[in-house]
Amino acid sequence: MKPGALLWLLYPLVMALGLRWLEPIWLALLALGLLALRWRVASGAERVWLPLAALALGFSALSNSALGLKLYPVMVNLGLLLSFGATLWRGPSMIERLARLKEPDLPPSGVAYTRKVTWVWCGFFLANGTMALFTALLGSQQLWALYNGVISYCLIGGLFAGEWCFRQWFIRSNNQLG
Repeated sequence: MKPGALLWLLYPLVMALGLRWLEPIWLALLALGLLALRWRVASGAERVWLPLAALALGFSALSNSALGLKLYPVMVNLGLLLSFGATLWRGPSMIERLARLKEPDLPPSGVAYTRKVTWVWCGFFLANGTMALFTALLGSQQLWALYNGVISYCLIGGLFAGEWCFRQWFIRSNNQLG
């Protein structure tokens, strides 16, 4: 896990608690400072979503509004959607790239499978980002923190676990066919 990753995982909780005692400008400036440090070591998809997140946090810093702080998860999902989606057009797909780290000689069936999984993740980022936007604009502070700090992580874990189980079945099925 990258340095500071735990802090970013706890972002919704930190913001929800922080807004009880601090004005949004101070939380936004702190988060922007941490983003600047993260930018120095960022690569891949982070290079897409970090600037989007910085825009949301910059809005909060300039307006002293909690809205930009709440839009941070939306921007992360948007950046990940753009990163994963772009690989579907210019290839190889994001999941294929990750799969090739473990299996460099990925068979054509694996390439097709990883492309489909990349589409699934794109759909997830779209749905998750939409829910994050809904909670930021229309939900209470508690709903926003619950969805973005607990439910969305459970959904990510569920998607990872579900895809892993399906992949095991897929591999066994293809080996039996071959």
